[in-house]
Amino acid sequence: ISRMNRASSSRLSELPQRVESNRMSMVYATPQSKQPCFGKLNIPKPQSVTSERRTSFFGSRTSGAGMARNSTFGGTEKMKDPRPLHDKAYVQQCIRQLCEFLSEKDFPGSMSVKSLQSPSTKEFLKIFEFIYCLLDPTFQMPTSKVEEEVPRILKDLGYPFVLSKSSMYSVGAPHTWPQVLGAVVWLIDTVKIFCCMSDQDLLFADFSDGSTEIEDGVEFNKLFLDYTAETYNKFMQGADTFDEEDADYLAKLKRLYNVDEGLLASMEEKYRMLSDEVERLEKESQTDRLMVKRTEKVKLQTDLQKLQSYRSNLESFKANLENKASGLAEELEASGLQVETLKQEESRLQHILSTQKFTPADIERINWEKRELQQTVNSLSKSLEQAEQHMWNEEIALAKAKETAEVKLAEYHKLARKLKLIPVSAENACGHDFEIRTSIEYGPSTMVQCRTQIQQLLRKLITDVDEECSRLTDMKLSLEESIEQVNSNISDKANDLKQLREQIRRLDEQLEQDMQDIAHEEQRWSAEMESVETHRKLLEKKVTLGYDESVEQLKAAQQQYHLVLQETNEERRTVVNNLASVLHLAPNLSFTKPQKFLEDQHKRVDRVYTEAFREDEVDIQKMKDIMESFIAKVNSM
Repeated sequence: ISRMNRASSSRLSELPQRVESNRMSMVYATPQSKQPCFGKLNIPKPQSVTSERRTSFFGSRTSGAGMARNSTFGGTEKMKDPRPLHDKAYVQQCIRQLCEFLSEKDFPGSMSVKSLQSPSTKEFLKIFEFIYCLLDPTFQMPTSKVEEEVPRILKDLGYPFVLSKSSMYSVGAPHTWPQVLGAVVWLIDTVKIFCCMSDQDLLFADFSDGSTEIEDGVEFNKLFLDYTAETYNKFMQGADTFDEEDADYLAKLKRLYNVDEGLLASMEEKYRMLSDEVERLEKESQTDRLMVKRTEKVKLQTDLQKLQSYRSNLESFKANLENKASGLAEELEASGLQVETLKQEESRLQHILSTQKFTPADIERINWEKRELQQTVNSLSKSLEQAEQHMWNEEIALAKAKETAEVKLAEYHKLARKLKLIPVSAENACGHDFEIRTSIEYGPSTMVQCRTQIQQLLRKLITDVDEECSRLTDMKLSLEESIEQVNSNISDKANDLKQLREQIRRLDEQLEQDMQDIAHEEQRWSAEMESVETHRKLLEKKVTLGYDESVEQLKAAQQQYHLVLQETNEERRTVVNNLASVLHLAPNLSFTKPQKFLEDQHKRVDRVYTEAFREDEVDIQKMKDIMESFIAKVNSM
C-alpha cells in the first residue's frame, strides 16, 4: 500500500517560506483511477524549506496578511523592490548563491565570491549570457547596445522591477551592483523553475511513485483551473494559507473519482497495523547485531570522551583549589604572626598602664585632649575627603576638557586635511605648519602663541581665498554673460534652424508632389510607350506585308517587263522580217514611217518599265522613311 503523501525532493527557490505550514498543497494533486472502487490520491507535501529567504518567480511578496499584492500581469504601476538589497548580509548571501549556481552549471571561467563583490561590465555580460543560454541555447549577446538589450530581456521574461540602462554602464559600482545582483538572482530562480518544469513535466502531473502520467479528463481540468483561479485570487488579496480551498478541492476530487472513505480508512488502519508489526519484528530480530554493537561502541566511545573531558576539567578545578588553599594557608600564617604581634603589643601597653602613676585629673585631662585630638582628626579627615573629592572632580573636569579639546583638535586636523592645510607639504599650506601637536609641556602662553600664529596664517589664507573667490566670481559673471550671449545665439540659430526645417519640409512636400507628378508622367509615358510599341509592331507587320507585296509586284512587273520585252523583240523580229520582206518586195518604198513606228513602240515600252520601276522605288523609300522616323522617335523617348 503506497503512502498518501510524499515530500518533493527540493524547492524551486532557495529562500524560506513566509508562513510555515504543514498544509498539503493541492495544485498538482491528481487522483489515480487504477482501482475501480475508490481510486488512490497522491498529494505532494509542500516543498522543503531552507534557512534562506524565498524569492518568488513573480517578484517578492509583501508580508502584510490583509494587504493586496501587486500583480505583474496587469497595470503599469511601478513596483518597489521589497528585498533588502542594501543590506550587506543579504547581498553576500545572494553572491554566495550566484557563485554556487555558476559552479553547479560548470561556468566556463574562474568565479569566486571575492571577484563577485564588484564585477566588471564584461564579466557581468558573460555571466548573464551564460545564465540566459540555459533558457535559450541559441541566444548570443549582441556586440552593441547591450545596456538596452539586458533590461529588455528581463522585462520580456517578466521581471517585476525596473532596471535602468545607466546601471549597465557601471555594473560593479556600490550603488548599482545590488539591484543588478537582485535581477541575476531572480533570473537564476527562473532558470531553476524552467529546468524543473522541463525535466518533470509539472503541468497536471502526478508524482506518485515516480510516474509521470498526465490527466486529460475535462472534469479534472475544470476542477483544477477553478481551484487555481480561486487560490490565486486569495493569494493576490494577501492570504498565505488555503485550507478551505484545499478541503473543498479534495472533496470534489473524491466525488469525481468515487472515493470510498470507509474502505480508505480501513486500508489506512491496516497499513498502520502492518507498519507497527514490521517495526516490532525489526526490533525483535537479531540479524543486525553487528550494527547494534557498533552503535553501542560509538555511544561508549562518546561517553568515554565525555568522561575524559570531565576528568580533565576536574583536575584543572582541583589544581585551582590547591592553589587557592596554598594562598589561604599563607594568608592564615601571616594573620597568625600579626595576631602574635598584636598580643605582644597589648601586653606591653598593659604593663605600661599598670606601672604608670597618673591622678584622676591627669586621666581626665588626657581624655579631654584625646577627644580634642579625635575631633581634630575627624575634621582633618573630612577636609581631606573633601579635598580628594574636589581633586577627583577637577580631574574628571580636566579629563572631559582634555577629551573635548582632543575631539576639537581632531575635527580641526580633519578639516585642515580636507582643506589641504596639513602636512607642511600640502597644496594650500604654502610651507606653513598648521598642525597643533598635543604635549604636556605646553603651557597657556605656548597655546596662546600657537593659536595666534595659526589665526594669523588662517586670516592671511582666508584673505587670499576671498581674493581668489572674488576673481572667480568676476570670471563666473563674465562666463555667465558669455553663456547668455551664446544661449541667445543658440536661440537665434534654433529659430533659423526651425525656419530651415520648415523650408525643408515644404521642399520635401514639393519634392513629394513632383515625384508623384513624375510618377504619373512616367505612367502616362509608359502607357504611351506601350501604345507606340503596339503601333510600331503593327507598322512593322504592315511594312513587312507591304514590302512583301511590293517585292511580289516588282517580281511580277519584272516578269511582265521581260514578257513585254520578249514580245517586243518578237514583234521587232517580226517587223524586221516583214520589213526585210517589204524591202525585198518594195525596195523603192520610203522607210520613214516604219522606223518612226518602231521608235515610238520602243519609247513606249521603256517609259512603261521606267514608271513602274520608279513607283516601286518611291514606295520602298517611303517605307524606309517611315521606319527611320519611327526608330528616331523611339530613341528620343
